Amino acid sequence: MEEAVAKDITMYYEELEENISLEDLDIQVNIEKAITKALEIGRSGKILKDNYDILFSMLFKKELPIEVVYDEEKLDKKIKEISNKLPGAVIKNSYYIEDEELIIKKGTKGVAIEKEKVKIELEKAIKSAKNKEIGIPVKEEELEEIDIEKIHNEIYKQAQDAYITKDPIKVNAHVNGVDFGVSIEEANKILEEEKEEYIIPLKITIPEKTLDKLGKEAFPNKLSEFTTRYDASNQNRSTNLQLASEKVNGTIILPGEIFSYNKIVGERTIAKGYKEATIYSAGKVVPGIGGGICQLSSTLYNAVLYSNLEITSRSNHRFTTSYVKEGRDATVSWGTIDFCFKNTRKYPIKIVSTVNNGIVRIGIYGIAEENEYEVELQTTILETIPFKTNYINDDSLEEGVEEIKQYGADGVKSQTYKILKQNGIIVSKSLLSTDTYSSLEKIIKRGTKKVQKIENSIQ
Repeated sequence: MEEAVAKDITMYYEELEENISLEDLDIQVNIEKAITKALEIGRSGKILKDNYDILFSMLFKKELPIEVVYDEEKLDKKIKEISNKLPGAVIKNSYYIEDEELIIKKGTKGVAIEKEKVKIELEKAIKSAKNKEIGIPVKEEELEEIDIEKIHNEIYKQAQDAYITKDPIKVNAHVNGVDFGVSIEEANKILEEEKEEYIIPLKITIPEKTLDKLGKEAFPNKLSEFTTRYDASNQNRSTNLQLASEKVNGTIILPGEIFSYNKIVGERTIAKGYKEATIYSAGKVVPGIGGGICQLSSTLYNAVLYSNLEITSRSNHRFTTSYVKEGRDATVSWGTIDFCFKNTRKYPIKIVSTVNNGIVRIGIYGIAEENEYEVELQTTILETIPFKTNYINDDSLEEGVEEIKQYGADGVKSQTYKILKQNGIIVSKSLLSTDTYSSLEKIIKRGTKKVQKIENSIQ
């Protein structure tokens, strides 16, 4: 006998708070053994107490064998999402290829979630009738050494031409040859210097026939398209969007291959042309390098959903966004939060991205399969979290004068579903995510500067 558990548990660490919907994790309590034991306890003087309320009360007051069952994969995914937002989280070493260079970014030591302890605390909370909060258990984690041989093995490829076969149709993508432009020993010497970023020269070999040269034959069908709007008069934000879009545009993902937004776009720096634009940080709207590129990742997220591809890594913003609905955003941050998806189709796909005249447009192109689905996305608001107003005294403003420094916004909790249809008939409905967006406080500066009053006297 199993009973579904229908409640949420809040996990917290410092200023971070994350809600876990137990329903989303398919958590169930197997109380068959517990009921048997409770019935034994209920037999006093050969009188059976079979009142369910008494029985249920006994389950949570006695030491009974309550078994908690949940989807390990879903919980691991949720823990990973929380890890990405953890204050002071360890940042692992990372790398990406840009032109003919391998860029290796050295991470930093920090804290990491102790997964097994989370699971233990979660089970305790589920069994408790009162406890709905868990302090996130963390541990200090040292940074691993950069393994240059491992990185070499991961990026090394031999050049191969692209080609298409028919009956049945199959697209074979080209492969660029990739190798170090220096020896392993020379690469290790580059790493000996204490730096945050290392550049290893690469040798790239382009095959004669690339996938692009196969033309529309390889990507004849538009599988999906999604657009969002931005303020074109905001030049810094527009520049950031265009730079990121140029990196994403034309990207080809082979069947089974995983697309990483951070690896394709790379680090957002002033040297690469990125500008300061507004971002969310520590609960406030502040300027930051590369601000605005989350709009591109969110637009791509929706295009990917409508192509019915598998999302492997996605996190919502801390606050709601203006360009997509709740549950439809995908935030990114270099070194910590990435947006990734897997090409689960039979054929390669190509991303076409443009940023022009206030419109971000992303299309996914490929070969339509025999069994295509119409995708519908549905978001439900479960709860609204009203924003608070914070007054700050400001001696540069006169008494009685108030000035809005930051506008407030309500937070929400939402659930987003993906519905698949064929010929207008619903084939499946699956939960994509349960997202919690914090409320953004309204900040008002209140003047404290004394004003001298000049009184006119009549002679």
